[in-house]
Amino acid sequence: MIYIHIPFCKSRCLYCDFFSSTSFDQKNDFIKALLSEMNHRADEIRSARANTVYIGGGTPSQLDISQIACIFKELTNIVPLEGGAEVTIECNPDDITIDFIRGLKSTPVNRISLGLQTLNDKLLTLLRRRHSSTQALMAVDMLRQSGYNNISLDLMYGLPGQTLEMWKDDVQRVLSLAIPHLSAYSLQWEEGTPLFSMLESGEVTEAPEDLSVAMYDYLLTATRTAGMEHYEISNFSIPGMRARHNSGYWRNEAYVGLGPGAHSYDGDKTRSNNLPDLKAYILSGGTPKREIEVMTDDELYEESVLKGLRTSNGLDLDNLLPRYYEYALKMAKPHIESGNLVRRGNTLILTEKGFFVSNDIMSDMML
Repeated sequence: MIYIHIPFCKSRCLYCDFFSSTSFDQKNDFIKALLSEMNHRADEIRSARANTVYIGGGTPSQLDISQIACIFKELTNIVPLEGGAEVTIECNPDDITIDFIRGLKSTPVNRISLGLQTLNDKLLTLLRRRHSSTQALMAVDMLRQSGYNNISLDLMYGLPGQTLEMWKDDVQRVLSLAIPHLSAYSLQWEEGTPLFSMLESGEVTEAPEDLSVAMYDYLLTATRTAGMEHYEISNFSIPGMRARHNSGYWRNEAYVGLGPGAHSYDGDKTRSNNLPDLKAYILSGGTPKREIEVMTDDELYEESVLKGLRTSNGLDLDNLLPRYYEYALKMAKPHIESGNLVRRGNTLILTEKGFFVSNDIMSDMML
């Protein structure tokens, strides 16, 4: 699994705390540094395999097609893409043009993750999204007409001023597109973002918890009615179209993260990340400073709980060290009795009711 972080955005959304820059004059220097990092870490890349590649950000669709093609040329010189590899790129709807799609089809990209967030123009303006609802729908249509059918759409709920009726309208309009994959996230109020400052100053208010619960409840009902599988807390797909890259994260598979701020994992105990500093990344010549963490057994247990319980596959107790097996069962018991968890063999799985209180359940199972 390979992740490539593209740290450029035309503008910053109010809620976003991902590492990115709005200074485009460093794009070419960034590409040179990225290609150098690939070569310096070639052995890691080969070990992680290229069964999935995910280009995220930032806004990867702000790159020129020639730059995207250059990234893939260098990557595939190091490790060939495996047969049937899932190759995803994140795009903003307003970046989708016929010329962009035509160029993209000359690359290995076979899956598009499109950041809609909402189809309500008033809310899009509030969030400082660059696109309109019309542009979003046109982008989906253009992609499909060009042969891109493996499309994932992102939505957000619990937005300031968002009503249940607004959310129902968003969900129904998106589901009417019959897309194969949907990611729907509750708004996170991240310190340091403009939106968090607006919350502190009283310009906006946080959605009441009961409203967010009602929105999530409607989402579960609507996606189930549409024939989609709820395979992770925030992710839904038609059968056979789960996001393979993200699923790999939740299965604790090894991955290499390239670019400033990108994270890596060796599949065992070691996590690392490039420092989120674009200037330093470029100056490093492809050998950016990295923070490295070797996880303890306790940390690995807690990571297994967090990743396992968030998916429909659940937490496999057989994968835990023996000393954590009984502890996990003990802490899970009251949630099994309340109907929030179910035990199937040696696997603990959240029930639909349990998804609403998943944070509490996971917290109780921590050490």
